[in-house]
Amino acid sequence: MSSALPPDDFERRLIIATQAGLPLVPRPYDVLAEQLGVDAALVKTRLAAMLQGGRIRRIGAVPNHYALGYTANGMSVWDVDDARIGELGEAVGHLDFVTHCYERPRALPDWPYNLFAMVHGRDRDTVLAHVEEIATLLGAACRARDVLFSSAILKKTGLRIGGDG
Repeated sequence: MSSALPPDDFERRLIIATQAGLPLVPRPYDVLAEQLGVDAALVKTRLAAMLQGGRIRRIGAVPNHYALGYTANGMSVWDVDDARIGELGEAVGHLDFVTHCYERPRALPDWPYNLFAMVHGRDRDTVLAHVEEIATLLGAACRARDVLFSSAILKKTGLRIGGDG
């Protein structure tokens, strides 16, 4: 849960400096420190505190799967027994070919699915083979499933704040 206090001036400048991504260099915190006029240790400490405090959710790479040759992207959706969704979702999320996995509420009667797992592959057959592996893992706890393939590349960005106040 995030803190109720607004970010201080340094946090705000740090957020603005990083919201489009870290610099793609061997020592990105050094570059940020130079931009902000501080020591790299302070950048690291404050980012860690912002993560711990819930002000930011994560620091991580966001690969462009298409540029890497993974052009078949399938969101597999599953109707999984609610009593086992935590355990099974965790297992699915640990599979090497699943990039993210999460629980969502059903929208009955039209949408019975409560577990979502994104699978990337170089072709649809590969994605479908991975979906079969997930089905085997879920076993009898899975009542229904489907795969929704991407039809377009969408620009992914999070919330942005302006630099002028």
